[in-house]
Amino acid sequence: MTFVVTDICINCKYTDCVEVCPVDCFYEGENMLVIHPDECIDCGVCEPECPIDAIVPDMDEKAEAFLELNRKYSEEANWPVLTIKKDAMAEAEKYKNIENKYPEFFSELPGEGD
Repeated sequence: MTFVVTDICINCKYTDCVEVCPVDCFYEGENMLVIHPDECIDCGVCEPECPIDAIVPDMDEKAEAFLELNRKYSEEANWPVLTIKKDAMAEAEKYKNIENKYPEFFSELPGEGD
């Protein structure tokens, strides 16, 4: 099992999860985080840290649509690894309760990293 960041993260990008990750498996896009599924050790400490419940186990039905997106952007798209907590996006409060944000709000661009 691994953990997956879902589209709930888009345009919010809270990074409380990054701060507790013991293996640094989070990667940062312009407006979303992803988890590298092969680097995740399935410890689960990130899941309860997300204030908007954007992280789910890969066995959760919500994860299915986002597992490959997490893999693609943590491996192929050269998104930088993120190991430190940052401020959430400026409009996080506005976007945190919007459902089905992918693909309308998703950006393929990389984030800044550490």
